[in-house]
Amino acid sequence: MEILYLKNMVCGRCVAVVKQEFEKLQIQINRIELGKIELFEELNVEKKTILTENLQKWGFELLENKQAQWIEQVKKAILTWLQLPDKEKQPNASDFISKNVGRDYSFLSNLFSLVEGLTVEKYIILQKIEKAKELLVYNELTLSEIAIILNYSSVQHLSAQFKKITGFTVSEFKKLQPPRQAIDKI
Repeated sequence: MEILYLKNMVCGRCVAVVKQEFEKLQIQINRIELGKIELFEELNVEKKTILTENLQKWGFELLENKQAQWIEQVKKAILTWLQLPDKEKQPNASDFISKNVGRDYSFLSNLFSLVEGLTVEKYIILQKIEKAKELLVYNELTLSEIAIILNYSSVQHLSAQFKKITGFTVSEFKKLQPPRQAIDKI
């Protein structure tokens, strides 16, 4: 059995594309989830090279280095935590990340800051603001509802962070609708 870690695998469509690439090379997958693929057997060098090239065409990267794998697992844990319903967010983000990655949070936080150039907390804020932009574009929810969904203490707190990160007030953003950023590029 071999476990592979992939960078930029952030959604269900990513899983489908990755699965398709493995099937093209007739590589049997035991289990697949965001950022992680468990194979029944180890890949030979030739297949791994071809797989790496094929995945790069889609914007994915095989992570060979353990530190890069931990960073990707932290990002995956954050995305999962942010998607939990509010009542299930009882563990704070740091506890959730530590539990899901299986490492001490202070170690992961320091590594994340060193490698990514921003703190885990800043990364969470960037992800929350990107989600807020998505929800604002849909124009189906009030700002109060968005604040609750994203676990903000108040609409004012969300509005202040939104302005600080985007440079726009929520009203300006709704009028202008500047382009959004892909979550794997944050």
